[in-house]
Amino acid sequence: MKTVEITSGVHWVGVKDWDRKIFDALIPLPHGTSYNAYLVMGSEKTALIDTVNPGFEGELEDKINEIMDVADIDYIVMNHAEPDHSGAIPYLLERNEKAVLVATKKGADIARAYYDVPEDRVMVVKDGDEVSLGGRTLRFIEAPWLHWPETMFTYLVEDRILFTCDFFGTHLARGFYDDGVPDILTHAQRYFGEIMMPFSAMARKALQKIGELEIEMIAPSHGPVYRNPRRIIEAYKGWSNGKTREKVLIAYVSMYGTNEGMIKELATRLTAEGIEVVVYNLVNLDIGEIAKDLVDSRAIVLAAPTVLGGAHPLAVYAAYLVKALRPPAEYAVLIGSHGWHGRSNDALLEVLGGVNLELLGTLDVHARPRRGDYNELLRLTNLLIKKVRGDEND
Repeated sequence: MKTVEITSGVHWVGVKDWDRKIFDALIPLPHGTSYNAYLVMGSEKTALIDTVNPGFEGELEDKINEIMDVADIDYIVMNHAEPDHSGAIPYLLERNEKAVLVATKKGADIARAYYDVPEDRVMVVKDGDEVSLGGRTLRFIEAPWLHWPETMFTYLVEDRILFTCDFFGTHLARGFYDDGVPDILTHAQRYFGEIMMPFSAMARKALQKIGELEIEMIAPSHGPVYRNPRRIIEAYKGWSNGKTREKVLIAYVSMYGTNEGMIKELATRLTAEGIEVVVYNLVNLDIGEIAKDLVDSRAIVLAAPTVLGGAHPLAVYAAYLVKALRPPAEYAVLIGSHGWHGRSNDALLEVLGGVNLELLGTLDVHARPRRGDYNELLRLTNLLIKKVRGDEND
């Protein structure tokens, strides 16, 4: 893909990585991703905002050279030090003897540790500092823990473009502008769940900081550029404030069909009552999809058989994921099954210790479900419906 001029004198010079399938050895990328970098040209100086993942340095250089000589860039702005955004910094500094790296104080420390950037080639900026490019002004906004401690945004004052690095991002190779991706908010919600949900408090602070800015375009470092910024800003306000829906996320493992049968019964009853239900068989786990639905689910149901004196490992992983991502869900139900000793629910409760969830109840089935088990499942289902609906008479 060639460079794209998103507005006069501001060029996208990033890379579309269609083939990447996993991120951080953890997050599946079913639609690839992009590493967005932006060249901002003033009448006197030029800045490159963010770079690309290691392995794509040559492609980045070629795109910059379509517009100007890479050796003439004055500033390289590092909004975030993670390698997928900053991995090309050493390559660029070798080919440009004058460029200065712009970063927060913590960013400068990390740049020295990760990329051996000399101290005399770093400009440390703090919240509200500005750099003039000649007719264009870059203003820096510290946004720590979105999702590393050194992160910041860069605001192009005259053009009202906000460069947000990971914030507002999506892991998508397809599409260039948000209005060209009809399901953009679905992908953005998945990304929020995977990356930003554990840092919701910091996300709220960042949204307050940018609340007074005039923003005509949001240019993140992954996924499409937003020409309709209000839509993603409003979505982030809801997600970061923990706004949930009448929705239950169910994740289960079933070795011999017992848990699967109970889950089908539970899901059918919830659906019949108008509750939104998403069901995931953990054997076919895509943690990105689960993360997406954790963003706005009001309740979580985990079901697992006992295996070797504990819960099935896939269910343990799912419980750990819930604990790590800190979703806004309020209620939980645990369902277990066993042959000779039932310990799955206890094992899951141990993993979930400290999570702010109200446990509505547990059910453990010996061998196969009987009438008493289904009666208890019905009781738990009715309680779940009342809680998810917010029935004050409960």
